[in-house]
Amino acid sequence: MISLVKKHFFGFLVILMTSLTLLSCQKDLSGDLPIDLGPLPDLATKVASSVSGFVTDENNAAVVGASVSVGNLSTITDDYGYFAVSNAQVVKNAAVVTVVKSGYFNGIKTYIADQGKSAFFRIKLIPKTVAGTFSAASGGNVSLPNGLSISFPANAIVTASNNIAYTGTVNIAYSYINPQATDIMQIMPGDLRGIDEAGYLKLLTTYGMAAVEMSGSGGELLQIAAGSKANLTIPIPSAFISTAPASIPLWYFDEQIGLWKQQGSATKTGNAYVGEVSHFSFWNCDVPANYVRLTCTIVDTAGNPIPFAAVKLTVINNSANSRWGFTDATGYVGGLVPSNAQLLMEVYSDYNCGTVAFSQTINTSNTDITLGNIVINNTQYTAHITGTLTDCSSNPVTNGYIIMKVDQRYYRYAVNNTGAFDFNFVMCNNASSALFIGEDMTSGQQSSGLTSTITPGNNVIGNIQACGVSTSEFMNLVINGTSYAYTMPADTLYQNGQGNISNIIASSRNGSPSGGTTGSYSYMSFDNTAMAVGSVQNLSYFATSNIADSLYFTPPILVNITEYGAIGSGFISGNFNSTFLGAGTIPATYNIQCSFRVRRSF
Repeated sequence: MISLVKKHFFGFLVILMTSLTLLSCQKDLSGDLPIDLGPLPDLATKVASSVSGFVTDENNAAVVGASVSVGNLSTITDDYGYFAVSNAQVVKNAAVVTVVKSGYFNGIKTYIADQGKSAFFRIKLIPKTVAGTFSAASGGNVSLPNGLSISFPANAIVTASNNIAYTGTVNIAYSYINPQATDIMQIMPGDLRGIDEAGYLKLLTTYGMAAVEMSGSGGELLQIAAGSKANLTIPIPSAFISTAPASIPLWYFDEQIGLWKQQGSATKTGNAYVGEVSHFSFWNCDVPANYVRLTCTIVDTAGNPIPFAAVKLTVINNSANSRWGFTDATGYVGGLVPSNAQLLMEVYSDYNCGTVAFSQTINTSNTDITLGNIVINNTQYTAHITGTLTDCSSNPVTNGYIIMKVDQRYYRYAVNNTGAFDFNFVMCNNASSALFIGEDMTSGQQSSGLTSTITPGNNVIGNIQACGVSTSEFMNLVINGTSYAYTMPADTLYQNGQGNISNIIASSRNGSPSGGTTGSYSYMSFDNTAMAVGSVQNLSYFATSNIADSLYFTPPILVNITEYGAIGSGFISGNFNSTFLGAGTIPATYNIQCSFRVRRSF
């Protein structure tokens, strides 16, 4: 028999960048701070703000079922990693979007919210992988090949929830965040603003960051004991070594307010900064400077917005000092830039695209800058895409949207009240293959995937009929005659896995499925070899919190595959019916019938 040890696979599933944040100039970093101390943080004034975006994992795959919190509202990411929140009450000068997903560090973005303007983010989560261990009683050192390391003294660890001394094995999940990474603005928390020791807001120039979390042998969160400190070593990118100051302020990230806070300093030692820290979260080596805010709207020659374009600003004569942001659905983008600097603005399809659709030099002063409309008149890299979306009766879909996938990136466009879609897209190449999926939210139907080559100029996609493929996703269980049901979007369901194993995961978010317990989950794994409609796959794992018992079974249990659509646009469905045994001298018997349907992710 195979023993299946029940685990709680899920943390509470919960997070999101029109805000374009840019690093301050790295020239003359050893000079005195400006006499202007900068603004004091206003964390009281609130406004209504709408936010949307996409959440991906470290491999740029969509993260399904992540919890997203914005001010007083929350939602979850859908099958494409997309989320949207409307009219959330947020702190105007530090609106916070928080993404929570089990197995990852929280993804947190901060932005300045403008009344009547929306925000758009692409957020990449950092895996929370245990990369080292040590004994709390004796202390120890953990390190990564890239040079990030932490040294702990003996008897310096406590349980975070009660401050009681912890003496067992400490598991360290930590990750280095390279300031030169092109996708750093999607990875790092906040918007590179921090509150210095005098209480003023500053724009930060980062020389390296680290995400760190400690846990005990039972999964409990740990922290450094009061009065104790750990030595943190953060590598300096080679391009920054010559300009890196001998001493630099250390900053930790306050997840509640979405801003960095100055605490202590680090000393340049060889090609790294070394400093003492008294607790762990995200840490950052930064030089503070004053800033101004820059806003603009990216449009085509007819004045129509260009949504979801990547905007890059680079300090002239310092190509390493550049950061990215994305326009929202209206083409609007805004964020922070160094004051009294000369910048190069460039517009791209995405941060990993080398084709520049637009460029312009901008000089900043000590006051905020509103550039108005920035016109992209380079038609060589701008595509205009139109079409219609109808339902099964050939009537216009008025409550639906188009998903477009280009170069492994998802984009989402709403249809208007006549079922039409009409949008501009900045291209990376002069021809790209695009996948289009239309969804009718009212009927719960979608189209099959339509692949089309898009080119600069007008692209008439024609009519897409959201019909023939149900968007229904579920896992239904009958356990000894009692039914339990997980359904999207009330609950979270998704497929993951790789190679020869496929996992189907269902989790209750707002209470429990019918007849279940609060926060219930069910999880199954089966072979992925020769997968096809009509195939039977061997079940290798099954666990559910709806049974207060460990489960055992004797192979084989066969999973019947009844649907197997295309990745991204299609679904996988199947079922099994078998008997499991519980633990104990005289084990209980559980007859379990299971049927499921979720969108294919691989």
